[in-house]
Parts: sequence; C-alpha cells; structure tokens
Amino acid sequence: MEILLSKIMSERNLSVRQVEQMTGIPKSTISDIMNGKSPRLDTLEQLAIGLKVKITDLFDSPYK
Repeated sequence: MEILLSKIMSERNLSVRQVEQMTGIPKSTISDIMNGKSPRLDTLEQLAIGLKVKITDLFDSPYK
C-alpha cells in the first residue's frame, strides 16, 4: 500500500509546514510518511480531516 501524501501535496502546491498547520501533525512525522514510513490509523485520519479528503484518498491499494 502506497501513501499518496506527496502526490496530494504536490497537486495542491503545499509545503510540509503548511500540512503541519492544517493537520496538527509534526513536520517530522509528515516527512517520515513522505519517505515511506507507514503512519498509524489515527494519523491518517488527522491527515484526511486536515486536507479535507476521504481517508481512502490517502492511499493506493488494489483492495480499495
């Protein structure tokens, strides 16, 4: 399963700092996710709420 945070950020021209402000998630955690570390489910939920997307929009999986 691939996390699509980098793609969403690129499409919206968002910086790590902006995502931090929108979601309340530390920059270090955002960077970890962008570098392939799997986030916890509650972190995915925070990202979805802050970015105003469905949680399923945050990942690519053949099981969607």
